[in-house]
Amino acid sequence: MNRLADSQSPYLLQHASNPVDWWPWGQAAFDEAKRRNAPVLLSVGYSSCHWCHVMAHESFEDDETAAYLNEHFVAVKVDREERPDVDAVYMEAVQAATGQGGWPMTVFLTGDAEPFYFGTYFPPAPRHGMPSFRQVLEGVAAAWDERREEVGEVAGKVVRNLAARSLAFGGEGAPGGEEQAQALLALTREYDDRYGGFGGAPKFPPSMVIEFLLRHAARAGAEGALQMAADTCEAMARGGIYDQLGGGFARYSVDREWTVPHFEKMLYDNALLCRAYAHLWRQTGSELARRVALETADFMVRELRTPEGGFASALDADSDDGTGRHVEGAYYVWTPEQLIAALGEDDAEYAARYFGVTREGTFERGASVLQLPQIGGVLDAGRVEDIRARLLAAREERARPGRDDKVVAAWNGLAIAALAEAGAYFDRPDLIERATEAADLLVRVHLDKGARLARTSKDGRAGGNAGVLEDYADVAEGFLALAGVTGEGVWLEFAGLLLDIVLDQFAGEGGALYDTAHDAEQLIRRPQDPTDNAAPSGWCAAAGALLSYAAHTGSEAHRSAAEGALGVVKALGPRAPRFIGWGLAVAEALLDGPREVAVVGPEAEPATRELHRTALLAPAPGAVVAVGEAGGEPEFPLLRDRPLVGGLPAAYVCRNFTCDAPTTDASELARKLTG
Repeated sequence: MNRLADSQSPYLLQHASNPVDWWPWGQAAFDEAKRRNAPVLLSVGYSSCHWCHVMAHESFEDDETAAYLNEHFVAVKVDREERPDVDAVYMEAVQAATGQGGWPMTVFLTGDAEPFYFGTYFPPAPRHGMPSFRQVLEGVAAAWDERREEVGEVAGKVVRNLAARSLAFGGEGAPGGEEQAQALLALTREYDDRYGGFGGAPKFPPSMVIEFLLRHAARAGAEGALQMAADTCEAMARGGIYDQLGGGFARYSVDREWTVPHFEKMLYDNALLCRAYAHLWRQTGSELARRVALETADFMVRELRTPEGGFASALDADSDDGTGRHVEGAYYVWTPEQLIAALGEDDAEYAARYFGVTREGTFERGASVLQLPQIGGVLDAGRVEDIRARLLAAREERARPGRDDKVVAAWNGLAIAALAEAGAYFDRPDLIERATEAADLLVRVHLDKGARLARTSKDGRAGGNAGVLEDYADVAEGFLALAGVTGEGVWLEFAGLLLDIVLDQFAGEGGALYDTAHDAEQLIRRPQDPTDNAAPSGWCAAAGALLSYAAHTGSEAHRSAAEGALGVVKALGPRAPRFIGWGLAVAEALLDGPREVAVVGPEAEPATRELHRTALLAPAPGAVVAVGEAGGEPEFPLLRDRPLVGGLPAAYVCRNFTCDAPTTDASELARKLTG
């Protein structure tokens, strides 16, 4: 029986034709396990996961392995991007038991969903001290049949240990300037001053930490923080992790130098990095930052936008290399011979030098990942652009990587914020329009009449999985950014609806927040994690959105909730700043106010537009901007009782709704927002 065929998840659909008798996550699978008195194999992955594909080809598509699996287990397949709650709970167990985690995640459960044996990828034959997948299956089946009492004891102990794991999440108030300075000092110790970024290989884009560094530099005048952010951004932009032809970032670098990426491209990485580079340009005027921000925005629109106006989740790392083999990076890498075929010998030699393509190669089988190494001599910009265009056209002839077309609410919220701001900064109204269309899709498809969010949609149809905290927080963040850019108060209203659900359904004691709603499906543990992963934690993202909404509306309930949630940042920031960067960034906004800017004047008036743009370009951490006509009942609370000055458009800079004298001069407004 093909139980995955009706799924919206591209990942589950990839497994629908496996000989494995897969079940989707749900009570029916566990009822079947109890009926058969069999253990459950839980396999968790996602569509663009390279090693998930490898294990599928090696094991789940193998008839003999599948037959054994079907006879002895109830097999459950989960898309971690659809069910981040299931993934989080069992990944916590895997990491506690093995000291590491990753995908595919392979966990064996009892019929009560209690885990008792853990792993990630298992090869088809024993390798490097790792047992084969068949050996693991046989060992678990033997333990289930012969040592059931021991299995039950292990499962019970795991569940008890998970229940006991907790942090002092709050209660001590938000971090102050001293804690923020300590966090910066800790980051300095982990900073790679040769190659940028933090730590060694593999090296991930530190998007949330960059946002903290930029905000801290703006608030505290810390030049070292700004330099770390700028140098890291330049190193990534010059490295192989950045697509030098088509724009956009790969998931991470396998090496310290940013040379060879893991080639999958995720929406959340590109949304976060687009925004980070746009903010770096806003603060420094860096032409490199401007180019990368715009190219990344254009990549998202060109490669990830769906027909319904949302943004797809990811592009695969693998594609056909022209011989029928699915190979990681095949779409992106180049040999000298391929350069010659595309460009001719003279331009190929120039391109090889410019992009760092060598005879030996920087990747596999003599191929190189394109980079921008520092080279001497005078750059012929026109020739470079011509070469880039021709190489991109040649690359378009290759087999393209697969695309995961599901729309994830949280990641679309991040994309909306990035595109709206990039469009405003760089005078690209088309990007603002794309952000608005994605926001319209979320309201039309993902949001029900009770303001509850669906986690995903596909082909304009909402999926059946409930939104988690990051969905509510990141969508609210996107709506708030869109409100500030467009002056359309409806987005502020929608953000408020979502944040009211956060307060009602996700809040715990002492400022704590949960990743799932109070009325969500109960798992063996209710997930709750304030630390960032590849994207901001739902906890810290919610704190940021709550703080911005409070700055827009004066709501004490939302501000108090934000301050309470930041208690965990006070505890973790000085000790583990790399893992709570978004929380540190939100704390910078709180320390700065955040500032509230009300711009009043006719929309068509050039002076209104100049004041509005000046406000948006201010680096003041977390500043919120409202723009609209004076008088009447404005859509933005910040605009109430804010008249024109001498009949001219004016800007009011406020903190906690207490304002300085208004100004009609854009230069004076800029000074007010940088001091």
